[in-house]
Amino acid sequence: MTTTNIKRVATIETRYGSFQCVFEPEKDMGGYVVEARGVPGALSWGKNFTEAKRMIREAIEGAIEAGIVARGEKCGVLQVRSDRHAVPVV
Repeated sequence: MTTTNIKRVATIETRYGSFQCVFEPEKDMGGYVVEARGVPGALSWGKNFTEAKRMIREAIEGAIEAGIVARGEKCGVLQVRSDRHAVPVV
């Protein structure tokens, strides 16, 4: 087995903290499929390890921000308009 077939674990730094991510080689398309542990919905792919790290960072931040908006809507603090921008409820 070559190193390109072995899962890798790396810590990814984001604006919301550090997250352990699992990078698994993708056999059909090449590159890596990557998932952030403990961040529901944070899954991505990159054509190489460097791109996969960048893409999972964006996926983590997007998943966290989507969760913040969803909780804000549920609590009545935010209201999402039809143009998909969250606005404070006055």
